[in-house]
This record gives sequence, structure tokens and C-alpha cells, in this order.
Amino acid sequence: MTTTASLTPAPTAAEPSPTPVPRGTHRSVLRLHRTTLWAALALTVLALAVTGYLRLAHEGRPGLIRLLGLSNADDLLHTYLQRGSVALLFVPLAVAAFTAGPLVARELEAGLHKFAWTQGDSPARWLGARLTVAAALAVAAGLAVLAVFWVGGSGLVHAVGDSLYLGWSDGPVYAATGPVAVAYCLLAAAVGALAGLLVRRTLLAMSAAGTVTGAVLWLLSSVRWDLFPARTATGSSARERANWFPGDVPADNYVMDQGVTNAAGERFAPGQCLPDQPAPSCPADTRVVEAWADFHPRSHFWYVQLIETGIVLALAAAAVYAGFWLLRRRTP
Repeated sequence: MTTTASLTPAPTAAEPSPTPVPRGTHRSVLRLHRTTLWAALALTVLALAVTGYLRLAHEGRPGLIRLLGLSNADDLLHTYLQRGSVALLFVPLAVAAFTAGPLVARELEAGLHKFAWTQGDSPARWLGARLTVAAALAVAAGLAVLAVFWVGGSGLVHAVGDSLYLGWSDGPVYAATGPVAVAYCLLAAAVGALAGLLVRRTLLAMSAAGTVTGAVLWLLSSVRWDLFPARTATGSSARERANWFPGDVPADNYVMDQGVTNAAGERFAPGQCLPDQPAPSCPADTRVVEAWADFHPRSHFWYVQLIETGIVLALAAAAVYAGFWLLRRRTP
């Protein structure tokens, strides 16, 4: 009687199971750039901690500041907020550079996008995942800017007569106290993605994205107070004519322009239109009838913020559309 050899393979040593790979394109992008994201979170927490400590010192608990013999806590908070508001303007530039370089251009430059596209990710999904991560980072960065300034400057921005008065219309303070901060960060993410797709070189894309974002920020900041009609105040008393300024304009308003008018209603600058030496642009009659001033009251802050935010978001949407259109044109 013959026996049949068993066809069952001999047991072998158990092979180690492969390390689980995170599922989802978004999670892969987050894991790839987790060091940068953790560093950004650490900087945000540090900024909030320093701001909160200086605010406590301002409220009457100087603690370590006084023990170290440093300057007055109020002056220290004032200087910190003034310089910090200027530094916060660089947050959109950082978002633009990060999106353009590490998120988009570096993968295109190294050819990693081709591998991703062969693993089931379509080009649109590949770009969409990076834009989603960049947008989430942008919103978080914008909210962090608002949080830092809210913790340190709450109640101090429009406290007229206070030693810590911060002008609500000043460019850095204005940008750090409203929704336009988040809008600029979203624009930076969109511009960064578009620059990465266009340039496809990490350093060049980072430079281009930062330059374009900074140019848009500077351009809109130079025209923002022309986006909403200003009010005009006039004064015809002898004192107001002598001071060349109407007396019913509150101190916390933002004065855009001022001057005087003659009997015909022509505006001119009295200091440049002296009767004995009139400038070529001066009217024939330089006798002052009344003083005038074009100004924005404090209530115009939110009108200008919302209008500028809408413009910035529209530019961001256009940049996103241009990015997907360019990707479709370049994808075979």
C-alpha cells in the first residue's frame, strides 16, 4: 500500500507584519510635514504664553519683570504689541513659502508626484490634498494671530488717552485684529500652491510666492481706506480756520486728508498757498473760509475689514482655480 506525501507546506517562521501605512492622502501629507507643523504649534504656544504673561503684568501682577529690574510692565507690553503686530504681518509670507516649497514644488522637482499618481491618487486629488492641508494651516495661523493680539491688546486698541493707545487704523494693528488676517493666510496658501505648480523649483517657488503675497498685502494696505466712503467735517469759526482743522472730529478717528476752502469751495493746503508766494496749484483766491477734514470713524473699521476680506478671498479663489487649470493643462 502506497502512501501519498502530504501537500501541506511545512510551517515556517512567522514573518513580521509590515508597518501599517497611514491611509488617506491628507494624513500622509500631515505625517510628511509633521516636524514643521509641530514647530509652528510650539511657536504659537510660546507667543501666547509670552503675551499672556505681559498682559498679567500690565494688569498689576508684574512678577518676574519687576524682580529682574526690567522696564515698566506697561511700556514693555506696549513695545511688544507694536513690534509684534509688525512681525505678525510675516505670517502670510511664511504660509506662502511653506505651501510653495515643501508642499508642492519639492515633490514636483523630485518627481515624487508621479509615484503618487501611479498609486491611485489622481492629479486633482494630489493637489487638493495639499491645498486642504495648506488651507487648514492658513486658518490656524490666522486664528493664532488674532488670538495673540486679542490676549495682549484687548481693550487697548481704542483706549484714547491711555499710555498704551494703539491706533486701530495702523496697518499692522488693523491686519492683526480682524478677519482679514485669516483671509491673507488663505490667499498665501493659494498663491503658494500656484507658484509651486508654475515654477517647480523649491527655492524659486518660495521666493515667488512670498513676493506675490507681500505685493498684494502692500497694495491693498495702501488703498484699503479708499474702499469705503470717508466722512467730511467742516468748521468755519475763526479758531478752526486758524488751526486749519475742524473741531468736531474725535481724536480716535482716522484722518485721511485735511485742508481749507475759499469762497468758491476750492480745496487747498494753506501752508503752501501763502498770499505773497502762492504755489502754481493754488487757486486765485487764497482767503480761508472754512477748514475741512476727510476721516473714517471707528465704526468704519468693520466695513473696511469685510470689504477687504472679500477682495482677498476672491483673489484666493482665483489662484486656486488657476492652479487646477494649470495642473490639467500639464497633465498628460
